[in-house]
Amino acid sequence: MGNLADAIENFILSRLADEEKQVAVLRRNEMADELNCAPSQISYVLSTRFTVERGFIVESRRGSGGFVRIVRIPVRQIVYEDAARQLGEVARADELERTIERLRMYGMLSDREAGIMQHFFQASGDRLDAAEKVRILRSLLRRLTDFE
Repeated sequence: MGNLADAIENFILSRLADEEKQVAVLRRNEMADELNCAPSQISYVLSTRFTVERGFIVESRRGSGGFVRIVRIPVRQIVYEDAARQLGEVARADELERTIERLRMYGMLSDREAGIMQHFFQASGDRLDAAEKVRILRSLLRRLTDFE
């Protein structure tokens, strides 16, 4: 299904790109007619290439009035929010460093961003308590979602 699946994926992605809010509402049968394929092939592509792990939510209704709604989720936002949520209310310095380093290793923070954050927490030393450091790191991670 390689070439056809690629064509279906590209068709859907182009429709998403046209939408300002990163939400596309499509009709499966109309897509199948336009792409000269079976509706089940559209379903296959939706279930394998438009997953939450890849940054999409798909809502599908079948039947004569059926539709497919595809929403693009900013993956970075999910990762940053998850990292912020995983921090306890009071985290030790090494836990903050590990969180920052893990995000850097996975390409979610640049070397520069990670270095600045780590330096800030090291330099703040005992002037900030653990709860305040966690609050600041959470705030920084949530702020990064604004810079997709």
